[in-house]
Amino acid sequence: MRCIVFLFSLASAVTAASGPFTVDDLLHIANATIADVSADGRWAALIVSSLEDRIGIDNRRFGDPTYIAPHKMDVLVVDTQTGATIKLFPYRTQVKGLKFSPDGKHLAMLAQRSESFAVRIWDQATGNFATVTAPDGKALDDAGELYWTRDGAKLILPLRMADWKERARERFLAETLGPVIFHSSTERFLAWIDVRRLSLEESIGAYDLSSGRVTEIAPPSLISSFSAAEDGSFLILNQDIAKKTEYDTLGAGEARIDALMTTPGAKPRTVIPSNKGMTLVWSRDLRSYAYSKDGAIYFASIDTKAPDEKEPRLIAGKKKEESPKEPELYPGDTKSKEDTYTAVRLSPKGDLLVASSKDGLWMISTATGRKDLFVKMPEEDKLAPHYQVIEWSPSGDAVYLSYSSRTKWERGVSRYNVASKHMDDLIKDGRIYSGFHMSHDGTRWLYLTSEGNRPPQVFTADGSFRGERRLTDLNPQLAGKNLSKTELVPYLDADGKKLFGVLYYPSNYEKGKKYPTVFNLYEQFFDDTFGGTINVLTSNGYAVMQPSVELEIGFPGEAWEKGVTAAANKLIEMGVADPDKLGVQGQSYGGYATNLLITQTSRFKAAINISGKVNMVSFYTDSPRLGVRNIHAPEHSQDRLGATLWQQPQKYLQHSAILYADRIKTPLLLITGEADPNVPPRQAMEMYYALRRLGKEVAWASYVNGGHGMPITTVEEVKDFHERILKWYEDHLKRDAKKADTEGESEQP
Repeated sequence: MRCIVFLFSLASAVTAASGPFTVDDLLHIANATIADVSADGRWAALIVSSLEDRIGIDNRRFGDPTYIAPHKMDVLVVDTQTGATIKLFPYRTQVKGLKFSPDGKHLAMLAQRSESFAVRIWDQATGNFATVTAPDGKALDDAGELYWTRDGAKLILPLRMADWKERARERFLAETLGPVIFHSSTERFLAWIDVRRLSLEESIGAYDLSSGRVTEIAPPSLISSFSAAEDGSFLILNQDIAKKTEYDTLGAGEARIDALMTTPGAKPRTVIPSNKGMTLVWSRDLRSYAYSKDGAIYFASIDTKAPDEKEPRLIAGKKKEESPKEPELYPGDTKSKEDTYTAVRLSPKGDLLVASSKDGLWMISTATGRKDLFVKMPEEDKLAPHYQVIEWSPSGDAVYLSYSSRTKWERGVSRYNVASKHMDDLIKDGRIYSGFHMSHDGTRWLYLTSEGNRPPQVFTADGSFRGERRLTDLNPQLAGKNLSKTELVPYLDADGKKLFGVLYYPSNYEKGKKYPTVFNLYEQFFDDTFGGTINVLTSNGYAVMQPSVELEIGFPGEAWEKGVTAAANKLIEMGVADPDKLGVQGQSYGGYATNLLITQTSRFKAAINISGKVNMVSFYTDSPRLGVRNIHAPEHSQDRLGATLWQQPQKYLQHSAILYADRIKTPLLLITGEADPNVPPRQAMEMYYALRRLGKEVAWASYVNGGHGMPITTVEEVKDFHERILKWYEDHLKRDAKKADTEGESEQP
């Protein structure tokens, strides 16, 4: 039975109520994801869920290839012309990988059934579902993609050996329960990377809608990913060929790119022997590709009609000269970026390529190598507008780009016409845009749009973003809530660099009144997106500031004092923040920043570190379930130390808050999850016992079943998490301040 409504709303599930924003409201905020759009743009597949739909996660099974974390949702098919919505299931279920058939009459998906997923195909005409049955000796792979052939007669899907789940589960248990866990450097891969690689074991099948049978078209191998040509005649396979654990890269690792015809008995043909160090992009028809490597871009074709293009041809940049590798003090250091390019997006027919460099975006002819700089975005100009490629038009005559100012809240979409070399602004306003999906024929867009500090809604418009229509009303219960107003606040850090922060005013804000203010840290902030915990704080009388900082390779720790304290000065100058009632908090990298900041200044009267590290030395090789992530972060990425522990040990010591715990004067609350696979709770334990030893004020809340960040094992834990945060600030930013005021009054003559 199909349930049809207009402008889909969760009003029936959540009772509208006026008053402050609460944790109950946070739990029920509905968010939509655009899963797919039919080829003609008539139909959109959406999934809608809330935080409450993810309650019940078993964090101790992180890294288990067979584990399905809970995430219930409503599955909707929306008519983009009328707004009529069909709810596919009468209950909230768990699905992924939704794909419309080319004619839009069928919608394939992976839908959960007990402890696994099944491929189900919804028939729009009847409203019925067909369930795909794997051939003997095989099972469906719930981690892969689904692809329709152009005629809609077949569905390409990933398969596994029937015993895979049992073997994968057994391996996970061996790494977690033992009884003896033995690791050796003679093993090619770190144990947890080896566990993760089990997910690569798959083959590929084709489901025939008319016969209802699945035929295997690619034999079992280690397939990191695959794509199917629109006509279904061939596949592009990324065959994993990693030989050992790589410490300088994250992600899929090294792969061989093969082309495989889907005819019976076909043998794969190697297109690229190794993709190591490449950024690879494909044309829409998968018949040509371009890749960037070492700052140069190469182009080639796999089409037998273009034999001269089968060998990659240099079209931009300079080929790297083979020479002995120069020693580097910092492995993360980069050489000159002159004439270095990165492949971004290949046109549908492969005749044009969008590439990026330090100067901006280039349009490159793949036939001649001619380059035109069509979007100037100088790397050194941090305040220049930012453009990012969304999609090519189907004909390849235009490129759509998202636009955002870096000095004010102005965002939108622009279209660059290749022939006229003209850029048109299709949308430009203060809203926040994301999740763009273009229909295959280019006639319709689906996207998410939100006002500042409001959850996004699903919108549709034509190919030029005209005739915009809202398709959802996801959170009508917020109509009566007094949500925070926001402001983009410019300020100068201690080095005189212009930065921006996002200020969320207290929901009951009165101009001229000073408020206790919480600084929420991470890296850079610019957009005033909706934040549940932030709105809980603002509804309880706090201003919340998300400041930006200028991070420098090798010296990231200095940024927090230079940037956050400058942001505090600005809010005090504006008359918003009470200088005696400043708090600071952060989660994960933000928790690390918080702990580091309070070793450098005593301006903050309360601090909260949520799942943040405190010791860069002990953390360096910790968290084995993440593989090499925590080694890569300081050497090459987020932690920005730019060296190994042995090359620059002083950097690791300088950025370990635990070594400067004696300088901390700010009362600190530590919040952790005992089952956190990212930042183990022993990081907080080090700081807790150090501050206890030093006679400092510190508290530690560790959720036994919690993971990284806010615990979502139970609703009660979500509420407890917020209650502890509110009480910490109540005690130190409100109650202590009132006590100090009272004591000050009693001392007056």
